[in-house]
Amino acid sequence: MNTDELCTLGIPDSKLTRDVTQFIRDTESDLLFHHSARVFCWGAMTGNRKGMIFDPELLYTAAMFHDIGLTAHYEKSQLRFEVDGANAAREFLKSYGVTNNDLQIVWNAVALHTTPGIPEFMDPEIALLQSGAGMDVAGRGYDRFTDEERQAVVKAFPRENHFKEGIIDAFYHGMKHRPHTTFGTFNDDVLAFKDPKFQRIDMCSVILGSRWPG
Repeated sequence: MNTDELCTLGIPDSKLTRDVTQFIRDTESDLLFHHSARVFCWGAMTGNRKGMIFDPELLYTAAMFHDIGLTAHYEKSQLRFEVDGANAAREFLKSYGVTNNDLQIVWNAVALHTTPGIPEFMDPEIALLQSGAGMDVAGRGYDRFTDEERQAVVKAFPRENHFKEGIIDAFYHGMKHRPHTTFGTFNDDVLAFKDPKFQRIDMCSVILGSRWPG
């Protein structure tokens, strides 16, 4: 894509964003890279429509890194994949002189993007990443975008054939080796869908089976 096209979609043209793009392009599959770019676009468009003040570089970095924890590099990790992504984003940004406050914003945005009900009350970048991810994966807010807006984003960052099945597979392969990390999010739905032997953690059973008497 050329600079004009990037600017039209709200992606800032800076050394940071170019470096982020190259790093993620070299690390993720086409499906995850295109998904991450679309997540930024939906988030930025939502922020602009609502008149929110946000840092597009921070939002773009968070969007690019939000699913890196699903890649093969983390196949032995026992952290939540969102935490892997948050840590990776923070380490990447440190060499660019980003302030500690902004590092924390990006970390929180990535770490909380699968935890609805909280991000929308936090910094705009955190709220918008979760909103963008929800739009691209689950179609939340689909009708708030015009046909022209949706077509422009998908033209720039194609939505692969059978994306729905593909993103579920990506989630599954990124989490199947650490099923305990899905507790407390909707990620356990993915494992339950893909693996009939998967057993969800039941919080009521945990409470009733604790060592506390009575």
